[in-house]
Amino acid sequence: MNEIVIFTDGASKGNPGSGGYGAVIWMGDRVVERGGYKKGTTNNEMELKAVVDALTYVQDKKMPVTIYTDSKYVEQGATGWIWNWVKNGWQTKGKTDVLNRELWEALLPLLSLDITWEKISGHVNLNGNEEADRIASSFAAGQKVELYDGPKAGYEPKIEDLEYDKEAEAKRREARKRQGQKAYSYVSEVDGVVEVHTTWAECEARIKGKKARFKKALDADEEQAILKAFSK
Repeated sequence: MNEIVIFTDGASKGNPGSGGYGAVIWMGDRVVERGGYKKGTTNNEMELKAVVDALTYVQDKKMPVTIYTDSKYVEQGATGWIWNWVKNGWQTKGKTDVLNRELWEALLPLLSLDITWEKISGHVNLNGNEEADRIASSFAAGQKVELYDGPKAGYEPKIEDLEYDKEAEAKRREARKRQGQKAYSYVSEVDGVVEVHTTWAECEARIKGKKARFKKALDADEEQAILKAFSK
């Protein structure tokens, strides 16, 4: 094996809230788990911390690195945004201070490593990332976590299997695409009564704290389909 493969994840119970990060580092015949806890953090900070921790650990190995992450924030930040932030004195395009600057500054010199970024969706059954998620979530929940450091042969998760659920990946990508599209309307159902709302604020006000169903419609045909489904 002529490369290092890293799987990373971050978690927070609340945003901000108690958080944790996890990383699984596969280096040929050895596997190392990394992770930690922080009180009063965010999911983005923990996602970034996982990558910084893992890359710091392997920086002296002088080998190509492939990182699997489900964080758009980390992947796009590391491959594009960070260079503009540096150029602009750690200010965003909107002239605000860059969040988590300390971690981004720590990542900056590590980007000189030979890194391939693999952006995946969360929970698509990629073994390495599922294990990184377990570590991060356990730390975020305040649990005691035993981190593995030993031979690959003794490591139970089959991290060498880099196949994952393509159908789940496609569904998550479609869901993210829908989130970014302008809504035609929102449909809600509460206690058997179905209503149509022109804004999310109206829909949220109706369903908040109640047992309800709701869905975003992108056009008139979809609105009618949702109304039919919710009226059954």
